[in-house]
Amino acid sequence: MSGLALRHCQPLEGQPAMPMADVTVHLAQVPGWSVVDGAIVKEFRFADYARTLAFVNAVAWIAHREDHHPDIAFGYDRCTLRFSTHSVDGISINDFICAARVQALLD
Repeated sequence: MSGLALRHCQPLEGQPAMPMADVTVHLAQVPGWSVVDGAIVKEFRFADYARTLAFVNAVAWIAHREDHHPDIAFGYDRCTLRFSTHSVDGISINDFICAARVQALLD
């Protein structure tokens, strides 16, 4: 489990979005994630609907526990997650913490 996955999200009201140079550094810690329209995004593939839905439910549990919620789109064998931080109007460390926790589900 990465160091990011061991951290917990914190309130960030009043803070700026993460600078792109820092975003690039953090992307290296969450393989397969990319920046798309001001968020970090990754698509996950699964063998069937039951596995996809189990993953979605596990992500929902992480999001609830961390109080940091992604946009989730899913279908039969795929799920796309999109994390951004509304309170900073961009990408924050909380997005990377949650991405790392999600990745840990599959490692």
